[in-house]
Amino acid sequence: MRTLSDPGALKALGHPLRQRILRHLGVHGPATSTTLAHALGENTGTLSYHLRQLEHHGFIEEIPERSAGRERWWRQVSRDLRWPSPDEVDEESQKILDEITEFKIDEEVALAQRFFADHRRYGEWAKASRGLTHLTQRELAEFFEAYMELLSRFGRSSEEASPGARPVFLRFFTMPATEDPPAT
Repeated sequence: MRTLSDPGALKALGHPLRQRILRHLGVHGPATSTTLAHALGENTGTLSYHLRQLEHHGFIEEIPERSAGRERWWRQVSRDLRWPSPDEVDEESQKILDEITEFKIDEEVALAQRFFADHRRYGEWAKASRGLTHLTQRELAEFFEAYMELLSRFGRSSEEASPGARPVFLRFFTMPATEDPPAT
């Protein structure tokens, strides 16, 4: 597990192109700066710079056995990445987290719209659940850890995936159903 509280690592994640690189590597598996440049519509020099930043902060790694000469292959480093709670970060880091959240909103909304518009087309690959329960903060923390353990149990990179596996987006969030604080 890695809590993202280091300002440098947060800045590395705070760039939209780096988010696109990570998403591409996560969905499509290892790639070179050339294949990423083609897929993302960027030049290789730009991609190489951003790949180095992601590598420096431990979000991706080179695959030495696939790399040869100037051609370097990259893969995403699978980790249980977690946002820090607001009381764990300084003001600068919180600002970066807020900026990341801002540009991720459009992506998340588009993903939800795609699900609701196309879920029938995906057949058994599309699953959804909504729920409401009453939990204490301690119980919610336990629930979240159980969910993270489940993700860890089933989490695989494209290189580790079973035959017939597809990349699947998973999303989970919790929030109070009301603005009212709990009765004491």
